[in-house]
Amino acid sequence: MKKVLIAAAALACSFGASAYADGTVTGIVGGAATGAIVGGPVGAAVGGVVGGITGAAIDPPPREVVTYVQQAPAPEQPVVVQRPVAVGRTLPADVVVTPVPENPHYGYVVMGQQRVIVEPRSHKVVQIIQ
Repeated sequence: MKKVLIAAAALACSFGASAYADGTVTGIVGGAATGAIVGGPVGAAVGGVVGGITGAAIDPPPREVVTYVQQAPAPEQPVVVQRPVAVGRTLPADVVVTPVPENPHYGYVVMGQQRVIVEPRSHKVVQIIQ
C-alpha cells in the first residue's frame, strides 16, 4: 500500500503548478489514498483519476474573488438563462461574463438574486452565491 501512495504522489507532482492551481493535484492524491484504502492498488488508480477530475471541478475560487463578486454593483438588467444553473455546468455562449479585475481567471454574472462566479473562457460555473 505504501508503494501505491508513493506512486500516486509522484503522479500528482508530475502534473505541475497549473494543475495544482485547479485543485487537480489535491483531488488526485486524496482520491488515490482513499481508493487504496478501499480497493488496494486498483482502487488507488481509479481513485486518483476520479479525485483529479472532482478536485478540478469543485475547487472554490479565492476568497478575494468571492468578496469582489458579492460587493460588485449589479447590472441594470440581470441575465436570464432558460435552463438550471449549477456548479460545473456551462452557461450559454451568448451570456456576457463580467471579468473580475484583480483575477482574470474568474468572471461573474448576476441572475436575479444570485451572483454566479464563472470561468470566462469556458463559461463554466465555479460557484453560486445566494
